[in-house]
Amino acid sequence: MHTALRVVMVGCGDIGSRVALILQKKGYVVHGLRRNSSKLPTAIVPIVADLNDPKCPADWPQQAIDYVVYVMAAQSMTEAGYQHAYVQGQQHLYSWLAQHQQQPKRVIFVSSTSVYGQDDDSWVDEQSPTVPKRWSGQIMLEAEQLALNSGYSATVVRLSGIYGPGRDMLIRQVRDGYHAPGLHHYTNRIHADDAAALIATVVLADTQGQTLEPIYIGVDDAPVELAEVVAWLQQQLHVSSIDGLELRRRAGSKRCRNARARALGWTPQYSSFREGYMAQLADA
Repeated sequence: MHTALRVVMVGCGDIGSRVALILQKKGYVVHGLRRNSSKLPTAIVPIVADLNDPKCPADWPQQAIDYVVYVMAAQSMTEAGYQHAYVQGQQHLYSWLAQHQQQPKRVIFVSSTSVYGQDDDSWVDEQSPTVPKRWSGQIMLEAEQLALNSGYSATVVRLSGIYGPGRDMLIRQVRDGYHAPGLHHYTNRIHADDAAALIATVVLADTQGQTLEPIYIGVDDAPVELAEVVAWLQQQLHVSSIDGLELRRRAGSKRCRNARARALGWTPQYSSFREGYMAQLADA
């Protein structure tokens, strides 16, 4: 890479910081936007900003921007929180790019498999219908469309069930005695390292001139019933169920395919929940 390519990570939290460090090590100059820059890795150029504020941040880069990765997490699990984080924040971003006459080669929008409403254990891929039943999936779908119709080349990465360091809710619940009696419910997961690697793979592939698809699903190789994950964790943690502490079934039951992401050259380091949680428990 002769001239370093410049990437702006909009929402440089856990996943954003992981992506930022992968790209920075590959020679990209990476700017990380977040409200509190003290939590940014030192190699990342800070942009201190609140995406709720339409005013362009003072430290927005003046140079040409090659890639924008939009990897926000909503501040609250409410409709308003989602609208602010994924729709209005994105609109603010596009107005800042326009103000600076910046034309990124590609915008990557990090979404969620909540855009699928399937509830019949069916296999789902990027071409499956998106008819979300809940507001969260509906707003994510609206946000995806905003990216895909932004006027920039855009790619959507739909992640599902991110876990890893600092994301250990299920481990804590199982440790506390929660279980999933007779619960028939397929779940899809991806380790945080694999999620970040996939997003970075999209940027690297585009830089190398590979043809990108508009949408990629980011999950491991093995969709699994929640009851199986819980039983395995109980074994690893040497705990048993406590009567009355039952995990609630989450919306939807589907099995997501990752073939398109793998075709791009990405391979999950943790091919199933077992490898991923084994690593997480070893580090705990």
